[in-house]
Amino acid sequence: MHDEKLYSYNGPMTVFYCSKCGATLTPDLLALSAVPTVPGLEDARPRGARQAPPTVPQGYYAIEAEPWGAPFAVQDRCLGRVHNTIVIHPDDAPALRPLPNWENSTGCCGPNGTEGPNRACVCGARVATLAADCFGPYELHLDPVRTYAFSLESGEG
Repeated sequence: MHDEKLYSYNGPMTVFYCSKCGATLTPDLLALSAVPTVPGLEDARPRGARQAPPTVPQGYYAIEAEPWGAPFAVQDRCLGRVHNTIVIHPDDAPALRPLPNWENSTGCCGPNGTEGPNRACVCGARVATLAADCFGPYELHLDPVRTYAFSLESGEG
């Protein structure tokens, strides 16, 4: 069950685009105040399921302020990890495709997200990392440099 306090944000709808070609990557999404806490995976995953429930529900996004993705921390030093990734439900970016030959998509039951971007825009730009393996969360991280957001404030248009 998601924390209801996360859904109290009543800001504008936001759409995310590819920084390289300007293609629309998501539908209108609402911001959450924080990334929902991922419950213990054994508790969250229904018996026999190959994935955990999605971290972020469809139609929403959250900003992951903590460093995320490859390369991982070495001796408590963050080297090259991305800050402020945009976490969305994987189904909210249906046009993204796996990289050729499933590059950076190592995992047991799906890509584990530990090797860097593994999803590309239709133009070929590597814009996101899908984490969808059986031992981790189920979420899509949009790269904050390779994508950009546009929000239409209330009353504009």
